[in-house]
Formats: sequence, C-alpha cells, structure tokens
Amino acid sequence: MIPKESQTMPLCAWPWLSILLALLTCIQDGNAQWILSGNEAKIDLDSGAPVVVATQETDSISLLDFSVFPPRVQHFMDIPNTVIGPPSNIAISPDGQRVIIANSLKLDPTASSGWLPTNKAHLMGLSEDGLKPMGQIQTGLQPSGASFTPDGRYALIANRAGGSITVLEWPTMPGGQMGQAVSRGEVEVCPPEESLSDVAIAPDGSLVLASVQQGGYLAELHLVDGQLAPSGRKYSVYGQPYRVVISPDGRYGITAGAGSGDPLDPDALTLIDLKASTPVVVDHITLDPVTESLEISPDGKWIAAVCMAGSNLPPGDPHRSDHGSLVILKRDRKGFSVSQRLPTGRIPEGVAFTADGRYIAVQCHPAREIWIYRLRGSRFRDTGHRVVTPGFPSSMRAVIP
Repeated sequence: MIPKESQTMPLCAWPWLSILLALLTCIQDGNAQWILSGNEAKIDLDSGAPVVVATQETDSISLLDFSVFPPRVQHFMDIPNTVIGPPSNIAISPDGQRVIIANSLKLDPTASSGWLPTNKAHLMGLSEDGLKPMGQIQTGLQPSGASFTPDGRYALIANRAGGSITVLEWPTMPGGQMGQAVSRGEVEVCPPEESLSDVAIAPDGSLVLASVQQGGYLAELHLVDGQLAPSGRKYSVYGQPYRVVISPDGRYGITAGAGSGDPLDPDALTLIDLKASTPVVVDHITLDPVTESLEISPDGKWIAAVCMAGSNLPPGDPHRSDHGSLVILKRDRKGFSVSQRLPTGRIPEGVAFTADGRYIAVQCHPAREIWIYRLRGSRFRDTGHRVVTPGFPSSMRAVIP
C-alpha cells in the first residue's frame, strides 16, 4: 500500500500568520483535524442501482488534514472497502491512532448481485505519516458500521448479513504502544434478514444502540468490561434506520431512515431521550427524501444529514435531481430543529464534522468529489472547494477526541 498521490493544496489563500496560528492551535489542543474517506472503485451507483463496473482501479482511502484550508490530501491505494452498507464502515479511535475499515464484500460473478459478503476488517495505524497496515481481524458476516468506546479499548462492528455484533479489544499498552487487537466473539442481535447496519456507543462507554434496518428499530445493548449483552429494549423509529449516533453528552440517540424510498416524500430523523426516567422516542423531525447518513458535531450543537432527494434515480426518471441535500439541524431547548438545507452533489454518501466543528465534509459518489462546507457565525456555507478522490467516495469518519 503506497500513497499514489500526496497533494498539498496552495496556501496563498491564507496569510502565513493565520496558517502558523492554526498549526500551533492544532498541536496545543492535541486534536488532529483529520477525516478519512473510503473510496470504492468496483461498484457504481450512477444508474440508480448498484452496478459492478469493469475497471483496473482499486479501492482507496483518502486522508484529509484540516489543520490548514484547503485541506492537505493523501490517497492510499489498494485498501478494499465498499459502498454497500452504511457510510460508517470506518471507525477511528478517540486518540486518532487506530482505524478499522470494514471489508464488507467481495465480487463474485456467480452471485445474483455480483458480490458476496465477507468476514474481515482491516486494522490500521494512523499518524501524520498516513495509514499503516496492521493486519486484519475476523468478524461476522458482512461487517459494516463500527464504533470505538470512549477509552478506545474496545470497538464494536455490526455484521449486516450475520445479525450480530463483533466485540473487538484493542488495548493500549504501557508507554502508549498499541497492543494486539483480538476478537472477543460475536453477540447475536437480530435475525440476519433484518440487516443489522450500524452501532453507536454512549459517552459512558456502556450504553449501545444498534440500527436494525429492515426490522425498523434500534436495539439497546450494554457493554460492561468487554461483555456485550442485549437489554431487550427496542426503540420504534421512523422508516428503516441506517446510521445511528449518540450525542456527546449522552442525552440523545439519533437515527434516520427512508420509508418506502419514494423520491417525493420526505423522510424523518428520530430523536430518543436517553436521559429520561424511561428512555423513549420524543420526536420525529422531517428531513428530505432517502436519508443516507448523518453525523453530530463534537460539541453536540449541530446535526448534519445527507439525503438523496431524487439524485439517486436513474437517467430519464422525471424526478431525478442534479443535487442531493445537506440538512442542518440545530440544538434547542426542545431537542433539534431544521436550520438549513443546502445542495450537495448527486448521491451523497458519508458526512463528517472536523474535530473543531468548523467544517463539514460531504461525499458525492458519482462525481468522485468531497464537498466542503464551513461554519460562519450561525450558518454553514459551501466553500466551493472540492476534494477529488481516486474512486467513488462511499464511507467517511473523522477523528473526534
């Protein structure tokens, strides 16, 4: 795995003093302003459905460094990843040093879909020098959404075709050295056909929410000393939940999903009050059609959700749109409410905030671009800057301490 391209963007847009101050702030805070993008090369969505494409290109990972703007970009080639599954197929430890990349499927021309699920995830180290391979770990069938615990010792991986969660232990040894990652086994959550897609871990490290997409609910589990167990609680949510997150203060569980997938009817975000005497769904907030992914800002003040909004429809469909949608929600006394709607490129996949919350990155699949938005005052605005990726950008995660 060798970087194919290391692109340092021009710095003339900022005065040198501003650049120096930004770099010093990043070093003093100890918060790397990094975002990883998983770029698929073998499956295209432009025709309105996943289609295997004949290509000599390989899947890749792009590292975006937002300690300066425009961000510095490095591309690391030949790291298999996929667009089939939630865009949270990448997990980064809170210290920013360890990465899990779900290798969810492999191409197989004998399969009706053109691919079959696998049971492997890549383990990688992350530093200023980029990504370093550290082997693979066995998971359940079709590893998908993944998350680390707040202390970084454990990670959970949702196995979409297996209906289970793999518990991974990846300790830090004395002196700060990374220990060897080991699997602590799998915990069954639902029947495989219900499509367990993503998993989120609360700031206390014990409460876990897992999105059961085809089942139409979030499953609650508890993680204690590396032992994961379902509580039996199921939260009824709007549509088919895909990405799931928990607010940094542990107050809210947040998910969104498509209903029937109709391109005209808006879908909704579901808000769960996890701090209520009896945790319960407290709101459904209208978004745009077919929500693909969402993320919450590190300070908990904003939610960014990306929606297809007709951009995933095939050519010739009268409702096909030239743009997807970025819906921004702002926290208020009652929860969250929609603050902005901004256009994106077609078929937006992953979305992420930088660690300082100043930027939002959105993957635009067919264009092979990542669009960058910046917070100015109380509004996000499209910067007009586009990061070009070697493949179709399909999964995304940021370093969030």
